[in-house]
Amino acid sequence: MKRKPPTLSPYEAQRKAAQRAALNALKRAKRTADKTGVKLSEWEGEFLDSVGERVKTYGRAFGDPEKGAPGQALSAMQGRKLKEIAKKASGETPPPRWGRKKGIRD
Repeated sequence: MKRKPPTLSPYEAQRKAAQRAALNALKRAKRTADKTGVKLSEWEGEFLDSVGERVKTYGRAFGDPEKGAPGQALSAMQGRKLKEIAKKASGETPPPRWGRKKGIRD
């Protein structure tokens, strides 16, 4: 008779789900860039690869617990950069980060 594997605690299940979501988002961004033919910079490609490896190895991609929420696989800044890379890969032009907004006087 086979034994059932022990069920994970809710915290562990949430952590594993966050890890899978982060890995899927990284793969999706890379796949979208390849499919649309958008050329990612060397830094962006290295970022996707290194963050993916750290998430697979350690369960999260940052060492300092103050940089991200408990149970999350990516820090806040890594999540922001991943979103920027995903937008670039899908062909969207990212909005300017700094500078004056165009308004009535322009």
